[in-house]
Amino acid sequence: MATKKLKKIAEIWVPQSRDETADAIKTIGDTSREIERLTVNMNDEIADVTKKYQATIDRHKQSLDTLQTGVQIWCQANRNDLTQGGKNKTANLITGTVHWRKRPSSISLRGIEGILEALKRMKLTRFIRSKEEINKEAMLNEPNVVSSIPGVKVVPGVEDFIIQPFEQDVT
Repeated sequence: MATKKLKKIAEIWVPQSRDETADAIKTIGDTSREIERLTVNMNDEIADVTKKYQATIDRHKQSLDTLQTGVQIWCQANRNDLTQGGKNKTANLITGTVHWRKRPSSISLRGIEGILEALKRMKLTRFIRSKEEINKEAMLNEPNVVSSIPGVKVVPGVEDFIIQPFEQDVT
């Protein structure tokens, strides 16, 4: 395991002078711009391919939608026969099956504050969940107090190293 780590360290290139570092930053900028150019070219090609097929795909989707709607209308009209009076939820039609599935009930909420006020006013607090959670912001304000608590680790700020090659913005 230590050998792998040493090999990885040995594979890292480190500039040996200020000039080599400046050249490396220039190369980083050149490489980043090349990646950006290639990405733009790739996206242009993807757009061309999409444009080439989009009209045909749209026609097929419209045809599919028409067929699916027609099949659904016929099946709904003949549901009793297809499901043997409601005993089954699936009908086999030789070339495929149709299914009737009921999704579970769900709740849709809009205006949460108003709903909470109404529930409190109507004394329906059993429908209100209170959530206990740790206030990390308060802990950061007093790290010496909380650092002795088991499970709490105060991680000091981390310094990031950022390489930003000079770019000319021509807009």
